Amino acid sequence: MNQLATSVFDAEPIPPEARQEVEGLLASGDLFRYTAALDQPGPVQRLEDEFATLMGAKYALALNSCSSAIFLSLQSVGVCPGDQVLIPGFTFAAVPSAVIHAGAQPILVDVGDNYRIDLADFEAKLSSQTAAVVISHMRGHTSDMDRIMALCDAAHVPVIEDAAHSLGTTWHDKKIGTIGKVGCFSFQSYKLVNGGEGGILITDDEDIIARAVIMSGAYEHNWQKHRLNINAFAIHQNMLPLYNLRMNNLSAAVIRPQFAEIERRVNDGRANHDYVAAKLNMSPFIEVPKPLAPERRAPDSIQFNLVDFTDDEAHRLMAVSKSNGMAISIFGLHADNARAFWNWKFIGNIPELPKTRAMLMRACDMRLPARLTRADLDRVVSGVLGSIKDVKG
Repeated sequence: MNQLATSVFDAEPIPPEARQEVEGLLASGDLFRYTAALDQPGPVQRLEDEFATLMGAKYALALNSCSSAIFLSLQSVGVCPGDQVLIPGFTFAAVPSAVIHAGAQPILVDVGDNYRIDLADFEAKLSSQTAAVVISHMRGHTSDMDRIMALCDAAHVPVIEDAAHSLGTTWHDKKIGTIGKVGCFSFQSYKLVNGGEGGILITDDEDIIARAVIMSGAYEHNWQKHRLNINAFAIHQNMLPLYNLRMNNLSAAVIRPQFAEIERRVNDGRANHDYVAAKLNMSPFIEVPKPLAPERRAPDSIQFNLVDFTDDEAHRLMAVSKSNGMAISIFGLHADNARAFWNWKFIGNIPELPKTRAMLMRACDMRLPARLTRADLDRVVSGVLGSIKDVKG
């Protein structure tokens, strides 16, 4: 049994700085973001201001999830019922769900064994019927954003970045989430910043933020409390549906103090990932794909491909690793995995994506939190390699 001193499944701890503000909110009962006065921004507004500054974006809107951020982004860039939206075949089920929620049809693009979009398939499927593209930087792996943006800009198709796993990642030193029209981030417990649930979108586009704010649930004239001098608010007042996807003050109070931890968590997470990747890559049965040259990742997990494994051996590896206390999940073999596209029955006709399917059948997934010690990392490595040895001999 290979036990870690700290579980890889534990979420990031909440800093003690959050407690005083949380206790004050609990005592007052003031949990709704719009009870704040116009000249006294509440916790959610302060979070939005701080996150926009952190990312170098003009506007930010805090929401109850990253899924809500993707949905509102689709609505705000003008996606209409029946439109086609391109998404990667390797992403979490929430992404095609957001497209369905917007009344559109997800068009799945093949993904290679390095977990990134197959550009030939992307270019072939980008058409005059494409209303928007959602790029999921799945598990923090960045596809070729130079080529993707060039293709989409030429076709006048807006790009929405699903950066749920990529807070702190850069591409040519530009922050992921600031490359497309809208960037969407997650504060769910297993992300870099732990809010239990929660999300946020950022954009530099005045009309997009105005539409998103109103549709998020800024009824009557509550959009004024966002303190944004944008004429589009008055234009869209009463013209858009209200979906009530707001973040509450309590969530903001838990999330905001963690912004000060982001840089440290990014640096520690990157160091942990690279240390484990180098050790695993020494095995002839493991390949950890290299990042693309312009990418500087901020990983809190590690993915690797099994080399020369049969289906039976891959199934046995999952069972053996679990019994050894270092469970290895294989995306395509883990029952009902929400990241396996063939389990998205709700999208209708599921396409055949041969590259994505082949990758998912051998791609392993393990959390690797920034807080793990070097001794913990050595146990992770020995646990993985030991289980592979048990299977392969």
